[in-house]
Amino acid sequence: MNLHEYQAKEILARYGVPVPPGRVAYTPEEAKRIAEEFGKRVVIKAQVHVGGRGKAGGVKLADTPEEAYEKAKAILGMNLKGLTVKKVLVAEAVDIAKEYYAGLILDRAKKRVVLMLSKEGGVDIEEVAAQNPEAIHKFWIDPHKGLRAFEAREMVRQAGLEGNLNRLAQVLVGLFRAYEGVDASIAEINPLVVTTEGGIVAADAKIVLDDNALFRHPELAELREVEAEHPLEVEASNYGFAYVKLSGNIGIIGNGAGLVMYTLDLVNRVGGKPANFLDIGGGAKAEVVYNALKVVLKDPEVKGVFINIFGGITRADEVAKGVIRALEEGLLTKPVVMRVAGTAEEEAKRLLEGKPIYMYPTSLEAARAIVAMVGGAA
Repeated sequence: MNLHEYQAKEILARYGVPVPPGRVAYTPEEAKRIAEEFGKRVVIKAQVHVGGRGKAGGVKLADTPEEAYEKAKAILGMNLKGLTVKKVLVAEAVDIAKEYYAGLILDRAKKRVVLMLSKEGGVDIEEVAAQNPEAIHKFWIDPHKGLRAFEAREMVRQAGLEGNLNRLAQVLVGLFRAYEGVDASIAEINPLVVTTEGGIVAADAKIVLDDNALFRHPELAELREVEAEHPLEVEASNYGFAYVKLSGNIGIIGNGAGLVMYTLDLVNRVGGKPANFLDIGGGAKAEVVYNALKVVLKDPEVKGVFINIFGGITRADEVAKGVIRALEEGLLTKPVVMRVAGTAEEEAKRLLEGKPIYMYPTSLEAARAIVAMVGGAA
């Protein structure tokens, strides 16, 4: 379940991560009053569950309360990637000296949470991963020990972040504790700002909660705003998929968050742009795969689909049966490439033999093929 930025910041603050003071406004008048109370430059930020708000005009600076009124008026009611802005965060602006990225996600392949740090903060981290993957430093955290302060300091040093290393480390420890404390599947600070005065602050934050653990956090489950979510994410959620709408043109389906993330990186690396993240999870049957294809292909931006499956508890032949059902029902009107390996791999290949599905032995070959088929990046 996605949280708004202001909700993510409230959680981070509870775990000791410094965030700029801010409050939510539903009208321009409220935004003006909040700016008057702060008495300094503020930033007005659309609160919708989409990325790239700044590029789309959903984030604006205001030097005066009157400007806050006008900027809030311009943002409220905007349509950002299919969602209407109904509220904005009015927060004190920070004087930025340096911008970093810090993010946590579960790497299922390694069965550990991975901490990603980059000096290339303040921009789309997927673009960084595509254009300069070496700029992202990854550290896998021992699930029994957690992230300890001395380890965080060493990670900060290795990633080349500059500023007060102890404070940066404290922020990372707080981020990790928040990630664990609310059972998040993703927790990011971007940008993690070193201010001109040397302070450290989470200028923006994102937390996605693990839906499977919401029963342990009823107070957080109540925060869900279905009307504020992308319709495809709502539909995917109804099927139990981990799905995130992205801005590209290649639909991505995989089993396991780590493999799906890897597939996204791979597509980016060979010049493509993913349209989504969709994890069918472990042990998926044919119907699950069929439903996953239905969700992905409802996105009008999708020009082709890349299915990347490593068969473990998920049987590759079940995946193939789901694809064949979609094919027989006329759902697959766009090119589909597949890479399957592992359990029941040969059975899957036999089932798909002669079908208009492009099979490749490696993920890299499949990624290159789908990018070529859709004509490159969106």
